Amino acid sequence: MTDKKLIAVVGATGSQGGGLVQAILADAEQRFAVRALTRDAQSAKSRALTAAGAEVVEADLDDEASLRKAFDGVHGAFVVTNYWVERTPAEEAARTRAEMELEQADNAARAAKDAGVEHVIWSTLEDTRDHFGETDRVPSLDDGKYKVPHFDAKGEANELFTKYGVPTTFLQTTFYFEAIKQGMGPVRGEDGKLVLTLPMADQPLSGIAAEDIGKTALGIFKRGPEFIGKTVSIAGDHLTGTEYAAALSTVLGEPVEYQPHTWDDFRGFAFPMAVEMANMFQYYAEDSARFTGDRDLDLVRELNPDLQSFETWLKLHADEVKSTVS
Repeated sequence: MTDKKLIAVVGATGSQGGGLVQAILADAEQRFAVRALTRDAQSAKSRALTAAGAEVVEADLDDEASLRKAFDGVHGAFVVTNYWVERTPAEEAARTRAEMELEQADNAARAAKDAGVEHVIWSTLEDTRDHFGETDRVPSLDDGKYKVPHFDAKGEANELFTKYGVPTTFLQTTFYFEAIKQGMGPVRGEDGKLVLTLPMADQPLSGIAAEDIGKTALGIFKRGPEFIGKTVSIAGDHLTGTEYAAALSTVLGEPVEYQPHTWDDFRGFAFPMAVEMANMFQYYAEDSARFTGDRDLDLVRELNPDLQSFETWLKLHADEVKSTVS
């Protein structure tokens, strides 16, 4: 038996949940024990968490009963949904990704309420419709319901935790630095020069290392009641495209020029969700003053003293970033 308070972590093998599991296990204060929730307790990642000292249990966001059981006896729960999860054609036909997230959040909120969880951290994002309104200057998606579904559905789901009376901290995240090594980084033009094309115009983009989301969540759990009912918006840096390019130039050892795509050009690209992603960047840029202003880096560093700036993150991942540039 242990007197440590138990934290249940949804998505324990993913970026955000995994970061929190590792942060709890590595915490020098050892104030919490961790129950790692996963759909497959026998996966390699799940077995690694067991070996590291986590209690691993199977639960599925689409199965409220499994969540209720997994939340039994815990002090806190970290809840995150994965809009980008791989789905079968049948699953895609059955419901949109936004509908999936709303249903999963509803399941999690009800399960947390029924289990008497004392503190839930809900990983969320702003609802971009608050900025865009009814305008048609950006395309609407999902039969006109949303502008940026992977933002808007999470923002819409906030009210579920409030409706059920769940003691919740609303943790608003942002752009992952990891995207720089996953297709959003510099590309080499026909002239051989490296170009960064993030469609942010001249506005700053808030970014964060994925692992810092979990570390910051741990800081919130430690301070407990202070943040219940509050929204905490987080980032590790606020940089313009030119500043991202300058940092990349230093690490890559050659100049990187910032030449942003326009939002309309980006919407025209032939890859899935190009329109949604273009709408997202337009939102980031048009609402940048409020978006970055809400993300107080001093507060985030207070919660997570190890918070990485883009420069710090980039130095740690230099080889990986270099490998993406041909």
